[in-house]
Amino acid sequence: MSDITPHSLLQRILQLIADAQERAVRSVNFERVLLYWNMGFHIVEEEQRGKERADYGKELIQSLADSLTAEYGSGFSFRQLNFCRQFYLQFPKVNALRSQLNWSQYRLLLRIDNADKQSYYLGGDRGIKELSLMAMNRMFLK
Repeated sequence: MSDITPHSLLQRILQLIADAQERAVRSVNFERVLLYWNMGFHIVEEEQRGKERADYGKELIQSLADSLTAEYGSGFSFRQLNFCRQFYLQFPKVNALRSQLNWSQYRLLLRIDNADKQSYYLGGDRGIKELSLMAMNRMFLK
């Protein structure tokens, strides 16, 4: 029988809970990324029939934004739907999305118009950490 104290048992269980909570948050964040990617897909591929811009794109997106906002509240503005559209256009392969990145980080990537810089941030842990710091700095500057 091991010498487990009540305190050490509590610490192990607290760590298990913290780890599970962190995984749950990451999972929810990535589900949001997938939702926004799929919304962009439907706007571009179905409503715009694969064109980069539909002739009626602004009206369509504004109508969608109005309907979604009426149904779900804030979070589905014209601007947000345009970000979804742009997200799909810049990242057309859903399997290439990184689960380590949240929506705020992808929105930062959308602002980078240099493919090499985007690749750097997507390329590994160092780039993701820098992108995370940029996202946090941006939140604090608001």
